[in-house]
Amino acid sequence: MIRSELLQALAQENPGLRMEEIEKIVGTFFDEIAARLATGGRVELRGFGAFSTRERDARKGRNPRTGEAVSVPGKKVPYFKPGKEMRARLNAD
Repeated sequence: MIRSELLQALAQENPGLRMEEIEKIVGTFFDEIAARLATGGRVELRGFGAFSTRERDARKGRNPRTGEAVSVPGKKVPYFKPGKEMRARLNAD
């Protein structure tokens, strides 16, 4: 599902809201998650999962074009851990 599909689904389920309002709600939702992760925080949505960040160490990589060794700096990457209910829904038979 892409963002526009999410907006359409929310618009169908909430006919009382204008599309601009739905876009603002979804934008705020994603912006708040990104802002919390940027400060090193964690976002937990009960029944869905938890967003956090993980540290990747610096390493030596290789330029695929030239084969030259390059230094890849350490960085933070987003991480999602699905909740118990989400895992149960994914594995339901």
